[in-house]
Amino acid sequence: MSKKKNIMKKITLCVTCTLFGAISAISMQSFADSGKDSLPVQDLRTLAEVYAQIKANYYQETTNNQLIQDAVKGMVHGLDPHSEYLLSKDFEDLKEHTTGEFGGLGMEIGKKNDAIVVIAPIEDTPAERAGLQSGDYIIKINDESTRGMSTTEAVKLMRGKPGTDINLTITRENSSVPIEVKITRATIKVKSVRSKLLEDGLGYIRLSQFQERTTQDLVAHINELTKQNKGKLKGLVLDLRDNPGGLLNQAVGVSAVFLKKGNVVVSTKGRDGRNASSYRADRSGYLLGRNNQKDPLEGLPEEIKNIPLTVLINSGSASASEIVTGALQDYKRAVILGVSSFGKGSVQSVMPLSNGSGIKLTVALYYTPNDRSIQAQGIVPDIEIKDKRDAFQMREADLSGHLNNPFGGEETKGKIDEEASNLKKDGSQEKTDDEKFDELLSRRDPNPEKDEVLKKALEVLKDTQLYQSSIGLAEKEGRNKVDEKKTSNDE
Repeated sequence: MSKKKNIMKKITLCVTCTLFGAISAISMQSFADSGKDSLPVQDLRTLAEVYAQIKANYYQETTNNQLIQDAVKGMVHGLDPHSEYLLSKDFEDLKEHTTGEFGGLGMEIGKKNDAIVVIAPIEDTPAERAGLQSGDYIIKINDESTRGMSTTEAVKLMRGKPGTDINLTITRENSSVPIEVKITRATIKVKSVRSKLLEDGLGYIRLSQFQERTTQDLVAHINELTKQNKGKLKGLVLDLRDNPGGLLNQAVGVSAVFLKKGNVVVSTKGRDGRNASSYRADRSGYLLGRNNQKDPLEGLPEEIKNIPLTVLINSGSASASEIVTGALQDYKRAVILGVSSFGKGSVQSVMPLSNGSGIKLTVALYYTPNDRSIQAQGIVPDIEIKDKRDAFQMREADLSGHLNNPFGGEETKGKIDEEASNLKKDGSQEKTDDEKFDELLSRRDPNPEKDEVLKKALEVLKDTQLYQSSIGLAEKEGRNKVDEKKTSNDE
């Protein structure tokens, strides 16, 4: 027994020395930066003891590499729902996500109650066609439990060769039993922009994500609508419902389509003034210094800067969608309709590490032109109108370990809309297959007669008096309170 204790002491001493050596340089830099945060000696000793106990007593052999990786994963994951440790393969997955083409199911996921939850399925993908909904918990991927699994790990399991099948076990609010869903993977080529001329002079544009070409494609669709209309557009509906976000510079570019050149679209602020930046509605904001590239706004019809504009949002509108919506709302450039958005107001940077891996780290919060933070609160619409298809609304404030809003205030959490819910006691839907298909089709082929939010948006566009009285209505009613001292609209 004493021999075992001696071995344990040696292992603990060795690990402690290694950890001190590896962390001391980081700690010294941290101390220099903060002036107050010194090396937590006792905590490091505890870490070394746990490491040594696992190496000596765990029922099977564990590699040093795996233990360190798991420790790093836990350290980063514990910060907030959007910070993650990324292996080298994960860098490639991020690239696929922003270019808009990958093999998999097609949905945005997050973490809630230490489980994987669907934020929003991407339109026209296997996930959407299989009936997955915002707020569904994915409790198993094939036969593997998702308990304690990171979102990156879940994505890796769900992606794969097109044509192969995968089984998901989900639970749904108001469902008493798990639901098993078999989905066939496909090559996901996400069209980030769709459009339709709804009636004379009134156009509809839907953005499903913010990808590398979104601003360029948006301008092309506006020009096509103008051509179809055989003249200038009189009004436009911008649909950002269930748009989970994407590239920051594309959010700036989309905003620049509708705002005056040079307007501040969004600003970012990190700890102690770090990572502070302002992004404006000009080339520097959406091309990020790549001056050799053609301006994607070239050829944009001039009237687009001034025609009446309505924006549709829901609880699935997140991140970049909220940047666009917040900017258009602050400048009173559009009437916002729907329900409060998701509330993701944080900025992540991917930082490479020496071993080829990296970390996706929350480095700042972003703020609208009026210096509002939407973190855990979301954008409040000017006209609140519910979509009957959104029975359950999940938001940032529902995610485990989410960041608080820096200005305080009440958080906006998800809820079940009993009136809109169409679930049986066993979790299945009170809808026929034809009804489900019609619902999916309405997202790609907009029909105001089947979409109350879109119907109201057109009504607002066609009634000048209603449009003018609705601009900034949320602010007028105190639902979007802004400290006058913070207001920084840059006209």
